[in-house]
Amino acid sequence: MKTIEIKAVSREHFGKKSTNSLRADGNVPCVMYREKENLHFYAPEKEFRGLVYTPDVFLVNLVVDGKSYNAVMKELQFHPVSDRLLHIDFMQVSTDSPIILDIPLKITGESSGVKAGGKLRVKRRALKVKGLTKHIPDHLTIDITGIGIGQSIKIGDLNYENLEIIDNKRAMVVAVEASRISLKDEEAAPGAEAAVEAPAAE
Repeated sequence: MKTIEIKAVSREHFGKKSTNSLRADGNVPCVMYREKENLHFYAPEKEFRGLVYTPDVFLVNLVVDGKSYNAVMKELQFHPVSDRLLHIDFMQVSTDSPIILDIPLKITGESSGVKAGGKLRVKRRALKVKGLTKHIPDHLTIDITGIGIGQSIKIGDLNYENLEIIDNKRAMVVAVEASRISLKDEEAAPGAEAAVEAPAAE
Protein backbone atom coordinates (compact mmCIF):
# COMPACT_ATOMS: atom_id res chain seq x y z
CA MET A 1 0.00 0.00 0.00
CA LYS A 2 1.29 3.43 -0.94
CA THR A 3 2.04 6.11 1.65
CA ILE A 4 1.27 9.82 1.44
CA GLU A 5 2.09 12.61 3.89
CA ILE A 6 -0.42 15.30 4.84
CA LYS A 7 0.73 18.30 6.89
CA ALA A 8 -2.03 19.82 9.01
CA VAL A 9 -2.82 22.08 11.95
CA SER A 10 -4.98 21.17 14.96
CA ARG A 11 -8.24 23.03 15.48
CA GLU A 12 -8.78 25.09 18.60
CA HIS A 13 -12.18 26.55 17.70
CA PHE A 14 -15.29 24.68 16.56
CA GLY A 15 -18.78 25.51 15.39
CA LYS A 16 -20.31 26.58 12.11
CA LYS A 17 -18.69 30.03 12.07
CA SER A 18 -15.20 28.65 12.60
CA THR A 19 -15.73 25.88 10.02
CA ASN A 20 -17.01 28.30 7.37
CA SER A 21 -14.04 30.57 8.03
CA LEU A 22 -11.60 27.71 7.48
CA ARG A 23 -13.26 26.78 4.19
CA ALA A 24 -13.32 30.40 3.04
CA ASP A 25 -9.53 30.44 3.49
CA GLY A 26 -9.17 27.34 1.28
CA ASN A 27 -8.84 24.78 4.07
CA VAL A 28 -10.58 21.46 4.66
CA PRO A 29 -11.74 20.60 8.21
CA CYS A 30 -10.95 17.00 9.20
CA VAL A 31 -11.26 14.62 12.12
CA MET A 32 -9.20 11.55 12.98
CA TYR A 33 -11.05 8.96 15.04
CA ARG A 34 -9.01 7.07 17.60
CA GLU A 35 -9.54 4.97 20.71
CA LYS A 36 -9.42 7.83 23.18
CA GLU A 37 -9.87 11.46 22.19
CA ASN A 38 -10.55 12.26 18.53
CA LEU A 39 -8.23 14.71 16.83
CA HIS A 40 -9.70 17.67 14.91
CA PHE A 41 -7.48 19.47 12.42
CA TYR A 42 -7.40 21.20 9.05
CA ALA A 43 -5.12 21.55 6.03
CA PRO A 44 -5.16 23.43 2.71
CA GLU A 45 -7.36 21.74 0.11
CA LYS A 46 -4.36 21.30 -2.21
CA GLU A 47 -2.77 18.98 0.39
CA PHE A 48 -5.44 16.36 -0.33
CA ARG A 49 -5.33 16.31 -4.14
CA GLY A 50 -3.00 13.32 -4.32
CA LEU A 51 -5.11 11.45 -1.77
CA VAL A 52 -8.69 12.17 -2.80
CA TYR A 53 -8.69 12.42 -6.59
CA THR A 54 -7.28 8.98 -7.30
CA PRO A 55 -8.57 5.37 -7.16
CA ASP A 56 -5.45 4.33 -5.20
CA VAL A 57 -5.55 3.45 -1.50
CA PHE A 58 -3.04 5.10 0.81
CA LEU A 59 -1.65 4.76 4.29
CA VAL A 60 -1.65 8.40 5.38
CA ASN A 61 1.13 9.89 7.45
CA LEU A 62 -0.76 12.71 9.15
CA VAL A 63 1.61 15.32 10.52
CA VAL A 64 -0.47 17.51 12.84
CA ASP A 65 1.44 20.30 14.60
CA GLY A 66 4.64 18.41 13.85
CA LYS A 67 3.46 15.10 15.38
CA SER A 68 2.99 12.08 13.09
CA TYR A 69 0.06 9.62 13.06
CA ASN A 70 -0.68 6.64 10.84
CA ALA A 71 -4.21 6.83 9.45
CA VAL A 72 -6.49 5.78 6.62
CA MET A 73 -9.19 7.84 4.95
CA LYS A 74 -12.71 6.63 5.80
CA GLU A 75 -15.23 9.14 4.45
CA LEU A 76 -15.39 12.20 2.23
CA GLN A 77 -17.93 15.00 2.06
CA PHE A 78 -18.37 17.16 -1.04
CA HIS A 79 -20.54 20.20 -1.74
CA PRO A 80 -23.67 18.99 -3.61
CA VAL A 81 -23.45 21.76 -6.22
CA SER A 82 -19.81 22.84 -6.56
CA ASP A 83 -18.29 19.40 -5.71
CA ARG A 84 -15.78 21.19 -3.52
CA LEU A 85 -14.20 19.05 -0.82
CA LEU A 86 -15.85 19.96 2.49
CA HIS A 87 -14.71 17.43 5.09
CA ILE A 88 -12.65 14.25 5.53
CA ASP A 89 -12.89 11.57 8.20
CA PHE A 90 -9.74 9.61 9.03
CA MET A 91 -9.15 6.67 11.34
CA GLN A 92 -5.91 6.16 13.21
CA VAL A 93 -4.34 2.76 12.57
CA SER A 94 -1.53 0.70 14.05
CA THR A 95 0.90 -1.33 11.97
CA ASP A 96 0.40 -4.16 14.49
CA SER A 97 -3.40 -4.32 14.23
CA PRO A 98 -5.54 -5.31 11.21
CA ILE A 99 -7.61 -2.68 9.43
CA ILE A 100 -10.64 -2.88 7.12
CA LEU A 101 -10.49 -1.07 3.79
CA ASP A 102 -12.16 -1.03 0.39
CA ILE A 103 -9.51 -2.07 -2.15
CA PRO A 104 -10.06 -1.45 -5.89
CA LEU A 105 -10.22 -4.40 -8.27
CA LYS A 106 -8.03 -4.84 -11.35
CA ILE A 107 -9.33 -7.15 -14.08
CA THR A 108 -6.64 -9.05 -16.00
CA GLY A 109 -6.69 -11.59 -18.83
CA GLU A 110 -9.05 -11.98 -21.77
CA SER A 111 -12.14 -14.06 -21.13
CA SER A 112 -12.79 -16.99 -23.45
CA GLY A 113 -16.45 -16.05 -23.29
CA VAL A 114 -15.72 -12.51 -24.46
CA LYS A 115 -13.65 -13.94 -27.33
CA ALA A 116 -16.70 -16.03 -28.27
CA GLY A 117 -18.87 -12.91 -28.46
CA GLY A 118 -20.07 -12.57 -24.87
CA LYS A 119 -20.12 -9.32 -22.93
CA LEU A 120 -18.17 -8.76 -19.72
CA ARG A 121 -20.20 -7.33 -16.84
CA VAL A 122 -18.26 -5.92 -13.89
CA LYS A 123 -20.54 -5.98 -10.85
CA ARG A 124 -18.04 -4.78 -8.24
CA ARG A 125 -15.26 -2.19 -8.48
CA ALA A 126 -13.78 -2.82 -5.02
CA LEU A 127 -13.78 -5.36 -2.22
CA LYS A 128 -13.76 -4.82 1.53
CA VAL A 129 -10.80 -6.65 3.08
CA LYS A 130 -9.20 -7.00 6.50
CA GLY A 131 -5.47 -7.26 7.10
CA LEU A 132 -2.33 -5.63 8.43
CA THR A 133 -1.24 -2.44 6.70
CA LYS A 134 1.92 -4.16 5.39
CA HIS A 135 -0.26 -6.72 3.59
CA ILE A 136 -2.79 -4.31 2.06
CA PRO A 137 -2.10 -4.09 -1.72
CA ASP A 138 -2.70 -1.19 -4.09
CA HIS A 139 -5.34 -3.30 -5.83
CA LEU A 140 -6.77 -6.82 -5.96
CA THR A 141 -6.22 -8.72 -9.21
CA ILE A 142 -8.90 -10.92 -10.79
CA ASP A 143 -7.95 -13.11 -13.78
CA ILE A 144 -10.94 -13.70 -16.07
CA THR A 145 -9.12 -15.81 -18.70
CA GLY A 146 -11.11 -18.99 -18.04
CA ILE A 147 -14.56 -17.41 -17.75
CA GLY A 148 -16.93 -18.53 -20.52
CA ILE A 149 -20.35 -17.28 -21.59
CA GLY A 150 -22.85 -17.73 -18.78
CA GLN A 151 -20.12 -18.06 -16.15
CA SER A 152 -19.14 -15.70 -13.35
CA ILE A 153 -16.75 -15.12 -10.47
CA LYS A 154 -18.21 -14.64 -7.01
CA ILE A 155 -16.50 -13.22 -3.94
CA GLY A 156 -16.39 -16.70 -2.43
CA ASP A 157 -14.25 -17.85 -5.37
CA LEU A 158 -11.51 -15.37 -4.50
CA ASN A 159 -8.62 -15.79 -2.10
CA TYR A 160 -5.74 -13.44 -1.30
CA GLU A 161 -2.78 -14.25 0.92
CA ASN A 162 -2.81 -12.59 4.36
CA LEU A 163 -6.18 -10.92 3.66
CA GLU A 164 -9.71 -11.70 4.78
CA ILE A 165 -12.53 -10.68 2.45
CA ILE A 166 -15.36 -9.16 4.50
CA ASP A 167 -17.99 -8.83 1.75
CA ASN A 168 -20.82 -11.32 1.11
CA LYS A 169 -19.24 -14.47 -0.35
CA ARG A 170 -22.25 -15.07 -2.63
CA ALA A 171 -22.07 -11.63 -4.26
CA MET A 172 -21.03 -11.62 -7.93
CA VAL A 173 -17.89 -9.76 -8.98
CA VAL A 174 -17.75 -10.28 -12.75
CA ALA A 175 -19.83 -12.25 -15.26
CA VAL A 176 -19.81 -12.96 -18.98
CA GLU A 177 -23.27 -12.67 -20.48
CA ALA A 178 -24.44 -13.70 -23.92
CA SER A 179 -24.66 -10.72 -26.24
CA ARG A 180 -27.29 -10.29 -28.93
CA ILE A 181 -24.70 -11.14 -31.54
CA SER A 182 -23.72 -14.42 -29.87
CA LEU A 183 -27.39 -15.37 -29.44
CA LYS A 184 -28.02 -14.78 -33.14
CA ASP A 185 -25.01 -16.93 -33.97
CA GLU A 186 -26.43 -19.76 -31.84
CA GLU A 187 -29.80 -19.50 -33.55
CA ALA A 188 -28.12 -19.60 -36.96
CA ALA A 189 -25.95 -22.60 -36.12
CA PRO A 190 -26.85 -25.92 -37.88
CA GLY A 191 -27.18 -27.71 -34.57
CA ALA A 192 -29.83 -25.25 -33.45
CA GLU A 193 -31.89 -25.83 -36.61
CA ALA A 194 -31.71 -29.60 -36.16
CA ALA A 195 -32.87 -29.31 -32.58
CA VAL A 196 -35.96 -27.42 -33.72
CA GLU A 197 -36.77 -29.73 -36.63
CA ALA A 198 -36.45 -33.00 -34.67
CA PRO A 199 -39.78 -32.74 -32.76
CA ALA A 200 -41.59 -31.93 -36.00
CA ALA A 201 -40.22 -35.11 -37.64
CA GLU A 202 -41.75 -37.24 -34.89
